[in-house]
Amino acid sequence: MSNIRIITGDFKGRLDLQFAPGIVAGFPSPADDYLHDSLDFNRDLIRNPESTFYGRVEGDSMIDAGICDGDIAVIDRSLSAEDGDVVVGYVNNEFTIKYLDLSHKAEGYIELRPANKAFKPIRIEESDDFEVWGVVVWTIRNWKK
Repeated sequence: MSNIRIITGDFKGRLDLQFAPGIVAGFPSPADDYLHDSLDFNRDLIRNPESTFYGRVEGDSMIDAGICDGDIAVIDRSLSAEDGDVVVGYVNNEFTIKYLDLSHKAEGYIELRPANKAFKPIRIEESDDFEVWGVVVWTIRNWKK
């Protein structure tokens, strides 16, 4: 299972980071002329600071979705989770990060689906202690560990 350790963030200050010009992974876009000169995580990545948290991913159940052990998930608790969203679920006193699958709701349960065939979905029934704790809106990875 991929668990997640929740970390609070400080979104009051500014953190201006310069964009590196000319990094292209395909054909250059005319829209490049309209990019910000800098990126501020608080301004550009965080829509709802009062309800945004970070989580450090522990495990590899979401590896096929590109979410790996050690990655940082940016979680927005103010968003309503929809079918197919990557969510942080609080299941029986543990946090986990999975895809939300609402396709069985009419049958009386939902599932939290991993993105790794070595793991099974978590079936959530009405009797389970469960809440969608937040929706993952970004992930951050350290490529040089």
